[in-house]
Amino acid sequence: MDSPMCLVENADGELHVVPGAIKYLMGLNQKVIVVAVVGLYRTGKSYLMNKLAGKRKGFALGATIQSKTKGIWMWCVPHPEKRDHTLVLLDTEGLGDVEKGDSKNDAWIFSLAILLSSTLVYNSRGTIDNQAVENLQYVSELTERIKVNSSSAASSSHDDEEEGDTQFVQFFPNFVWAIRDFTLLLEIDGRNVTEDEYLEHSLELRKGGGKKNLMYNLPRECIRNYFPSRKCFVFPTPTTPANMPHLDSMDEADLCGSFRKVADTFCCFIFQESRTKTVKGGHKVTGRMLGHLVNTYVETIAKGSVPCLENAVLAMAQIENQAAVDEGLAVYQRGMEEVKALFPVAMGQISAHHLRSDHQATQAFMKRSFKDQNGDFLKALAVAIAKHYADLLIQNEDASEKKCASLLEKLSAPMAQKIKEGIYATPGGYELYCNHHDNMVAQYRAEPDKGVRAEEILEQFLKEKSLEKNSILQADKKLTENEKKIHEEQEKRALAEQAVKMEAEKQHQLEKLIQERERSHQEGICQLEAKMVQEAKGKQQELERALDSKLHEQEKLMAKGFTEKEAAMKEEIQSLREKEEAKREEKEEQSRNFRAIAQGVMESVSNGLGHYFNYKKAREQRKAIVFKEQVRFNLKSGAVDNIPDKERMTLKQDKMATPKLKTGAVGNSKDTTLPKVNTGTTGKSPGSEV
Repeated sequence: MDSPMCLVENADGELHVVPGAIKYLMGLNQKVIVVAVVGLYRTGKSYLMNKLAGKRKGFALGATIQSKTKGIWMWCVPHPEKRDHTLVLLDTEGLGDVEKGDSKNDAWIFSLAILLSSTLVYNSRGTIDNQAVENLQYVSELTERIKVNSSSAASSSHDDEEEGDTQFVQFFPNFVWAIRDFTLLLEIDGRNVTEDEYLEHSLELRKGGGKKNLMYNLPRECIRNYFPSRKCFVFPTPTTPANMPHLDSMDEADLCGSFRKVADTFCCFIFQESRTKTVKGGHKVTGRMLGHLVNTYVETIAKGSVPCLENAVLAMAQIENQAAVDEGLAVYQRGMEEVKALFPVAMGQISAHHLRSDHQATQAFMKRSFKDQNGDFLKALAVAIAKHYADLLIQNEDASEKKCASLLEKLSAPMAQKIKEGIYATPGGYELYCNHHDNMVAQYRAEPDKGVRAEEILEQFLKEKSLEKNSILQADKKLTENEKKIHEEQEKRALAEQAVKMEAEKQHQLEKLIQERERSHQEGICQLEAKMVQEAKGKQQELERALDSKLHEQEKLMAKGFTEKEAAMKEEIQSLREKEEAKREEKEEQSRNFRAIAQGVMESVSNGLGHYFNYKKAREQRKAIVFKEQVRFNLKSGAVDNIPDKERMTLKQDKMATPKLKTGAVGNSKDTTLPKVNTGTTGKSPGSEV
């Protein structure tokens, strides 16, 4: 992004997202580190953002008493230290602008900055005195502006307080206080202190009750309780008052050396310590996901409701998970294009491509998806992949049938011509026919890359030619009746052997499908387990981060003698520890849920492949009907007049005894489970077992 663009517009007292900025975020697939700056207007917030962007100009600085930044402006730049991350800088409208009159939008802009950022920079001038802290009044209103859980929408005020104290710390950004134009010495009671010690001293609480002390302590308690880490930088004045209006056009070398040193230290800290933006559950946010969050939060505020972290994450999860399904399917389809171009191919070849592409598709899904707690989207991907694979299996079989039929037609053409010329209608013609026939079959078998239906198409062809062959046999006057019977038995055995080869071919395909399903299932289990472990780790880190913060705060309270505050802090710590223990107990439940998801995915794959088996069933039905009609036609037309009556009746009975299959459109069968492997070589066709 060459220059900043408005992300959230503040027009006529209402907040609106800017479509162009959202579109840019939707195209950003890298993880994001979001740094937002807030503070009173005309305090130099934009200068810090330009410094972080590594640019002299970008965010408008302005040189008058009027605020330049309206709404929230965004600048996305490559992160200087993390190549796979984008640094998103958010410059917010100045708080307390007298021209606005209504301060309600200030509170919402402040809340949005917290909701969207992983580091929040509060920019002020002078010193951290009571007025500077009170200017952060919006911190004490956060429980009214932000909800963590959807169930808290209708909760009591007591629950709101508990939610803020125990949960906000898990999800809120790191807090950095930047003090501009600092002219005092960093001393407390004659002792030199660091910037961080100065900040913590300014946030110390007063002992005792009374309204005055309560009001004094309220914003300080909120800052201490809500933000897990705090950092302070004090900036001296960068140049003379006369040059301040021209700060954006001045060379760095012309600025005060001590100011440049602090500015460089500030940037290094932000680059190194700002963490990747996460949402509830520890899920890392990409630019695309950030765009969803902005839309959700601003739309919620526009409706007059309170933004809820949980609802925003759930809404984003639905969108992202569906997109993950689409992306996973696209990865699978691209992976199968290579083998599709080679159709027809052997079962092993298409199977290897399927397993590899299925693995890559699941990886792509796992990388993008989150909070797919019941595995519904993973099942949807499994079904979509299985259906696409079923279509490819059908296309491969059709291509195999077309190639094999064309090859047999080509190889048998010379024999057909000889039949027309009557070459086989002479004494000894049957032996000549058999020699040509066997040579043709040998040529067919020698042809490579016939695909998965090579034996099946040959079996159909040999069945069709058996009538022709028998006619030539019966017409050969050179052979005795006994020799003819011997040849008939040999032909029956040859057809039976070919039927066995066809069944073996089908059996091999079925076994491959079942092996694929098992292997894919095992790989899917490994990927799903790794995903669940990763998500559980994210939740655990949230709790540990909150617990560490509370323990650190407890130590400070104990050191200062705040016994009443210490007791309340102990309750919060105990609550967090109980949650941590509950997370451990959830692992067993997650294990059961994991097994259920894995089983559901297997069933989804079987259901998806049901389309393929329904197709095979319908194809077997059509083949049986066509062959039956062909036999009837041959019997009626006298094409087998030379066949003895007994043999003619045998043929007729054999064809009429073909098993009947239920009619129905392909894909309408309810029985779509993957059939069991038949270990024999002469059993039923896999298609007939579905």
